[in-house]
Amino acid sequence: MGIAQGQVLWTPDAGMLAQAPLSDFGRRIGSRHGVDGADYRALWQWSVDKLDSFWREVWDYFDIQADGSPEPVLASQEMPGAQWFPNARLNYAEHIFRRASSERPALIVRNEAGEQYEVSWAELAATTGALAATLRELGVGPGDRVVSYMPNLPQTVAAFLATASLGAIWSSCAQDMGASVVLDRFRQIEPKVIFAIDSYRYNGKLFDRSGLVAELLEQLPTVRHVIHVRGPGAGTTPPPWRNRLTWADAVEKPAPLRFNRLPFDHPLWIVYSSGTTGLPKAMVHGHGGIVLTHLKTMVLQHDLREGDRMLFLAGTGWVVWNLMVGGLLTGATMVLYDGNPAAPDGDALWRFIDEARLTHFGCGAAYLINCMKDGLAPREYAGFTALRSINATGSPLPLEAYEWVHTRVKQDIWLASISGGTDIASGFVACAPTLPVHAGEIQCPELGVAAYAFNEAGEAVVDEVGELVITKPMPSMPLFFWNDEGNRRYLDSYFDVYPGLWRHGDWIRFTPYGSSVIYGRSDSTINRHGIRMGTAEIYRVVEELPEIRDCMVVDLEYLGRESFMPLFVVLRPGFVLDEALKDRIRGQIRSKASPRHVPNEIYAVAEIPHTLTGKKMEVPVRKLLLGGDPAKVANPDTMANPASLGFYLELARQLNAPAGA
Repeated sequence: MGIAQGQVLWTPDAGMLAQAPLSDFGRRIGSRHGVDGADYRALWQWSVDKLDSFWREVWDYFDIQADGSPEPVLASQEMPGAQWFPNARLNYAEHIFRRASSERPALIVRNEAGEQYEVSWAELAATTGALAATLRELGVGPGDRVVSYMPNLPQTVAAFLATASLGAIWSSCAQDMGASVVLDRFRQIEPKVIFAIDSYRYNGKLFDRSGLVAELLEQLPTVRHVIHVRGPGAGTTPPPWRNRLTWADAVEKPAPLRFNRLPFDHPLWIVYSSGTTGLPKAMVHGHGGIVLTHLKTMVLQHDLREGDRMLFLAGTGWVVWNLMVGGLLTGATMVLYDGNPAAPDGDALWRFIDEARLTHFGCGAAYLINCMKDGLAPREYAGFTALRSINATGSPLPLEAYEWVHTRVKQDIWLASISGGTDIASGFVACAPTLPVHAGEIQCPELGVAAYAFNEAGEAVVDEVGELVITKPMPSMPLFFWNDEGNRRYLDSYFDVYPGLWRHGDWIRFTPYGSSVIYGRSDSTINRHGIRMGTAEIYRVVEELPEIRDCMVVDLEYLGRESFMPLFVVLRPGFVLDEALKDRIRGQIRSKASPRHVPNEIYAVAEIPHTLTGKKMEVPVRKLLLGGDPAKVANPDTMANPASLGFYLELARQLNAPAGA
């Protein structure tokens, strides 16, 4: 049909407007504060103008259970360092189990082989209670770090909830992450206990992880105990991990669920968002901020209701997994999918979505793009009568993908692109069930999120591309970065450009009617399929190869086109970049860093552009390859080797040449 940018593709019908919790919340605000709660823009403006009133209303609307007082709501608005609900004590896991019901399962579990089962709330509670008691016996208490190297399994959910119930701090890496990447994260936080699986299956192949876990244990001396979950490749001989306790033994003794109520800002988990240099940033979020934000996000923005069923394709190392587990706060059933969603064929997952009567489906934008490229047409065999919403995140969703969903999946579907970050464990700009969807655009800023586009003069602009800036604090902003002396990395990450205001590092344009378009990263962090990784992490593993003297990687996030990530390598004398070496480089990145960050192309170059101080010029090269004006992108006077730009200028001409030129 050839849809156009900004074309209205979906509008909520009367039934959606009547049933959406956002409509109910808007009426409440209208009656109590004199705001037109049916007008989302008016409601949003009030929510950021009156932060204290808005978040107190969220607290009351969701009946937050806590000791102490919810007043004051915001003792200090300074960023960073805002003090939310300083007189309240609560627990994240307690709020999860408040919605337990015998009328619906807590979890539906599905894997790529088609195996499927349900986990009842009673079973999840029993497992979590027993596991928490075991952790307590192992000496785990408030503030201790408990880490996971596990797939998307119900055991992982129970391990997280048990950890949270004690007040210990959770952190997770996905089972496909390489040892160096995992160690760069876990070594920083010195965990006491690790949950680990010995093997996993992906795309029909079995992957042994017992040796890698042994390697992790050698380099993590603070780990006192390993809780071993058997994977599909587990043999009769157990892995020789020190102080190993089987999962069966860890949950054998029944114990009632107990919840340690903690200060609002007590750490809940540590997640990782990489910068361009140095180790990954170990970002700490608190119990209270996550409870409030996830209830607001999942219920009001995503329209997740009691009894709904939600699947979000997410590995356990992506913060979307944390957000998905937060869906349990609403009384909905979460669907865990383990494995390749395109196995055994591309249609299998779509058939499951229909047959299991899922109401909400979320994925990285790349998944929908791949389905489109594969020529899938799910509507030919599935009615999707229960499916209300599809969310796409991780990268901009091109117009062709919007068209594919509406013509090949379901015509009347709420297809919402969303954008947030590991940094806040939720969305900056996202969706609302009471607003129309415009093709190629994100519906709205989330309530309580003072999001604006700033130009180079530090002014908020509309209908112009600018830096995404948050001008007021949010409860789910990181409390701090782990081992960040003097808060230096935190300040440098968000507050170095506009002091006192959060600069996120995305290019964004807000339309006159409040929607937005994300244009990719404004810094050099690599964001592939929603997983952010610093370039330093890739350099570390590539430069281990004896053939490589230097390298540089950039991610060219094209709006409306597929992302393209080239790697540039300087070879040591006597070596050539043949296909065998390219395969070794790709294999090194895939096994030791991340399979999601394998480059699209590898180029041999004479030199990597460096500044006079020796820094790789990632951002200027990225801008150049995206079509930026060379005169504005790089000043030769600030370069150690200005002649090195010649290769990149020629490559930029090739990449940006008109089709057929």
